[in-house]
Amino acid sequence: MEHVLEVTDSTFEKEVVKSDIPAIVDFWAEWCVPCKMIAPVVDEIAKEFKGRIKIVKLNVDDNTKTATDLTVMNIPTLLFFKDGREAGRVSGVVSKRDLLKKIKELFHD
Repeated sequence: MEHVLEVTDSTFEKEVVKSDIPAIVDFWAEWCVPCKMIAPVVDEIAKEFKGRIKIVKLNVDDNTKTATDLTVMNIPTLLFFKDGREAGRVSGVVSKRDLLKKIKELFHD
């Protein structure tokens, strides 16, 4: 994941909530096959929107507090943050087209 930043419970607020630009958080786990399926799409989007949208990954096994606080019940789940608040979410494996549609809808990019 060349273009995606790994965040933890301790860096989540600084990197996502206090981000100057919108952020998308990919909640995942090492053992999760669907997470591995969507990872290349997330990386492509991170590359395409570099500097305009921050894309980060959070391992739910290693960072249970953030996942619990945000009620992430399934993985993969992508949370979209704008102005420090959750603006939307998508769960499961979705197409790049659907993710781009969601980004346009939420961030008007």
